[in-house]
Amino acid sequence: MAVDKMTSTERAAIVLIALGAENASQVYKYLREEEIETLSLEIAKLDRMSPDDMKDVIDDFYGMCVAQKVIAEGGVAYARDVLEKAFGEQQALSLMERVSKSLKTRAFEFVRKADYKNLLMMLQNEHPQTIALILSYARAEQASQIIAEMPKKEQIDIVERIAKLDSASPEMVSIVEATLEKKFSTIISVDTMEVGGVDYLADIMNNVDRGTEKYIFDELGVSDPALSEEIRKRMFVFEDIVHLDDMSIQRFVREVDTKDLAVALKAANEEVSDSIFRNMSQRMQETVRTDIQYLHNVRMSDVEEAQQKIVGIIRQLEEAGEIIVSKGGKDEIIA
Repeated sequence: MAVDKMTSTERAAIVLIALGAENASQVYKYLREEEIETLSLEIAKLDRMSPDDMKDVIDDFYGMCVAQKVIAEGGVAYARDVLEKAFGEQQALSLMERVSKSLKTRAFEFVRKADYKNLLMMLQNEHPQTIALILSYARAEQASQIIAEMPKKEQIDIVERIAKLDSASPEMVSIVEATLEKKFSTIISVDTMEVGGVDYLADIMNNVDRGTEKYIFDELGVSDPALSEEIRKRMFVFEDIVHLDDMSIQRFVREVDTKDLAVALKAANEEVSDSIFRNMSQRMQETVRTDIQYLHNVRMSDVEEAQQKIVGIIRQLEEAGEIIVSKGGKDEIIA
């Protein structure tokens, strides 16, 4: 198998095999339990590998190590010059891009490992912009718990700042990170690091309790209605219908125009279609299936518009308390 077709886990397993049992055991000391389990399973699956394939993987790993070292020590321009001389222009560019992506995930690693209560204590006296930056690197679950416990007057400010973050200079990230955790080294990327943004904020909102969610959306609806609607659009997508219970599906289906339903289901995946069809009457099933059968040359934009109409109806019914939208299985239903 070519190196570029291997998964990162397969490559890591091959490197560990090449290191030998003793050295591999030393590497294991620095890995999390789930990483050890994943790599061990991958090592167990590997049976035979040609010497050439093994050499390709090791050479690739060596190139990544060199690239990471020269970027960290000398910066982007220096690294590009060194890597081009060592590996050629094309491979140097590939190594730069791969290392850059891996470095993006490393900032504030200690934040992602921290207990949210300790993190909350650490952030309480920080400026809202600093809090927004740090929470953009936290796990969504951590961020949602912290936002929920922040003073009400600060919640909206922090939420808006997270939504408006799309990039941050490595230097700024490094200064903030070093202040909070001195043991972490400077983070360097080719350009900027992707942080925060509306997608990430929607993920946070999917994890906060409903009281906090309602308060934030009520306030955002006044201060920034466009942002409020943009977040809502990304919180529940058409494919999430499979997570609704049968009664909720039956309820929203009654409110949907059959023509919209036919267009929406024209390009829907099988799981979503099955969830909806099994909650229709026989007559409605026949009507919708017939409409779908006669739909030709439907634009994808029309399908997305119809799906969004249905999502809008689901949101309205949820806000009215007529259906329950389960959020990642965290809502407890009391009979």
